[in-house]
Amino acid sequence: MADAAADFRDERPSLPGVWLQRVWRLYPIAVVLAAWEIIAHSGFISPLLLPPIEKVAHEFWQMTASGDMAFHGAITLQRALIGFSAAIIVGIILGTALARNRIVNRVLEPIFIFGYPIPKISLYPIFIFVFGFGDMSKIVLVFLECLYPITIQTMHGMRSAERVLVWTAQNAGASGMRLFWRVLVPSAAPAIFAGIRIALPISMIVTIITELIGESRGLGYVVAFASASFEPARAMAAFAAIAMIGFFFDRSLSWLRKKALYWQADAPAFS
Repeated sequence: MADAAADFRDERPSLPGVWLQRVWRLYPIAVVLAAWEIIAHSGFISPLLLPPIEKVAHEFWQMTASGDMAFHGAITLQRALIGFSAAIIVGIILGTALARNRIVNRVLEPIFIFGYPIPKISLYPIFIFVFGFGDMSKIVLVFLECLYPITIQTMHGMRSAERVLVWTAQNAGASGMRLFWRVLVPSAAPAIFAGIRIALPISMIVTIITELIGESRGLGYVVAFASASFEPARAMAAFAAIAMIGFFFDRSLSWLRKKALYWQADAPAFS
């Protein structure tokens, strides 16, 4: 037993190895930034299209110090998270119903699949007419765009539970609720998290797109106004904030998945 524990400790990466892995993950970002700086100073591209990194960093710092970045970032984040969270709740419930209830499946799945290819952003003018230019029209559009991947992945996960596990639980006398929570939900959880991860960047993308149209708040508005005012550094600073927010939530979701699905903590697809 002691020998097995020693072997396990030997298999763990050393501290320098861990730091080397972290540095290696940042290596592509460093390459992109270096290429950006070289091209920006080469003279081949106008600074109005690609400002140097130091100007973008200076503008980012000024927006942060003045509070503009926090103000507009909080509004964008609120809109994205409300629609995204609502899509998670409804998508998991709807996907489970489509997978486990024949009546719901026969009634709703054709309608759901029929509407899947339709770009929901094309419905935004209708939402503006119904809900106005405020937050609600944007939240509803984010909700619809995020709903489909979460629902589809949940339905697929609920249907892909191994029959052997289901039969074993049924033969052991498990009730319907116990079978659902102990077999179906753990089997479907990886697919559900995959759908949530797909929907996460969609929520930010849709929010930014809607803020580009007739809005006076949010990071999308900052990008549109700065571009129209020939302030590329300010627009790039807003893009940097959007990228940071997306990266933070993607890493947070990855951490949550490893904690919730501890038996798949080393799965490479979500590392």
